[in-house]
Amino acid sequence: MLSELLRASRPFSWINTTLPFLAVGLWVQHRITLALVLGAVFFLFPYNLLLYGANDLYDFESDRRNPRKGGLIEGGVVPPGHARRLWLAIALSSVPLLGAIAVTTLPGAIVVTLTAIVALAYSVPPLRFKEIPGLDALAAACAFVLPAVCGAVIAGATVAGFPWLYLWAFLIWGLASQALGAIQDVAYDRVAHIRSIATVLGRRGTAVLALSGYLTAVLLVASPGGPSRIAAAALLPYLLLAASCVLGDPAQWARRAWRGFLALNLLSGFVITMVLLQTGAVALLSEAP
Repeated sequence: MLSELLRASRPFSWINTTLPFLAVGLWVQHRITLALVLGAVFFLFPYNLLLYGANDLYDFESDRRNPRKGGLIEGGVVPPGHARRLWLAIALSSVPLLGAIAVTTLPGAIVVTLTAIVALAYSVPPLRFKEIPGLDALAAACAFVLPAVCGAVIAGATVAGFPWLYLWAFLIWGLASQALGAIQDVAYDRVAHIRSIATVLGRRGTAVLALSGYLTAVLLVASPGGPSRIAAAALLPYLLLAASCVLGDPAQWARRAWRGFLALNLLSGFVITMVLLQTGAVALLSEAP
């Protein structure tokens, strides 16, 4: 049971939600606080179990045919009969942390709860945004951008104090990434009668959309100049991943592109986080007397 829950939470992807939360929180607040620690813990296992576990449960008919499923990196296969234990694990890992966050910051707890609702709405009926082409990409992107917004709120930022340029670029990058990932699942989704942006636009059309999104994100991040250009450079390899599916056979290249995407996230995420912290003049050592 524990191994199934761990696979469902995608440990390899925990950093994709925790790092944006912490980066923006430190960008705003300049120091580690209890609320930030609680939020960071939530966006590790609990949030990813909620996000991906629900997805695996309601995508069972597609996932059971998909050879990429079943591991710690790209998730397991959760049969409908395991729904009760999954929801119990989600509740036990999430609710106490949400309560603790509410004690430290009520606005933060509200935003974190709304983020969890959006994550569930991506997979869970009756909303199930995943099967509404276009909205599937937007909801998936929000599932990663909203943790960064939570970091800002918990750190006490006003709306005007959010790093909006990076958040918009992150959202567009997320849209492109969801589209890129959907290309490899077209055949399995069609058999399971799951509609997605890739089943509607086709593999190559979706690859063009991903390429356009990545290019837009690069240009946005590079626009302020200075250290931001380093972050933009870290995003450039994503263009090559999408371009491989545009120029080559997307049915063959999509899987390779996605593997490259998973590996690239670690390096690019680190570089962009460092740039964001520098841009916001956040250096914890400088706070020492």
